[in-house]
Amino acid sequence: MKLLKLILSIALTASALQLFAQTNKETTVKILSEKNYTFVANSAMPLANMDVSRILSSMPGNQGGATINLTGSQYDLKVTKDSVVAYLPYYGRSFSAPMNPNEGGIKFTSKDFSYKESKNKKGAYTIQINTKDVSRENFRLTLNVTENGYANLIASGNNKQPINFNGYLIESKKKDK
Repeated sequence: MKLLKLILSIALTASALQLFAQTNKETTVKILSEKNYTFVANSAMPLANMDVSRILSSMPGNQGGATINLTGSQYDLKVTKDSVVAYLPYYGRSFSAPMNPNEGGIKFTSKDFSYKESKNKKGAYTIQINTKDVSRENFRLTLNVTENGYANLIASGNNKQPINFNGYLIESKKKDK
């Protein structure tokens, strides 16, 4: 009986995940081909940094691990044909800090960047974005996107250790003219 309950709960969970997919395959293909999308960050994970993991595990209410929940925040990465705008937090070791605390995190607008997109056999996309005109630090962004619009972003810069974000893609809102 316990085995039957386990199998049923796994089946229900798998079907629920399909129902809550962020976008359908056609929408994902459309927004990626038009280069008009926003990556919304749900969680952040500092990479290769035991110091951050130790601090996070000592915080009240944390159940361990180095995953930081960003659900409900407004952290995102907006990509259009002519610009990349990042407003993301940063947790990890930075080798040079800005004088103004408001300039912390990964916040930039880039108009000069390289954009390379590839698709694997299973339909997932890998997008490489390299900024060239950010004043403090240029970033290399690797965005892995599933057909349903779920995405993983790895951001690395010259002066910061890499950080991993999990989230999803949505279509960017068009500006009224």
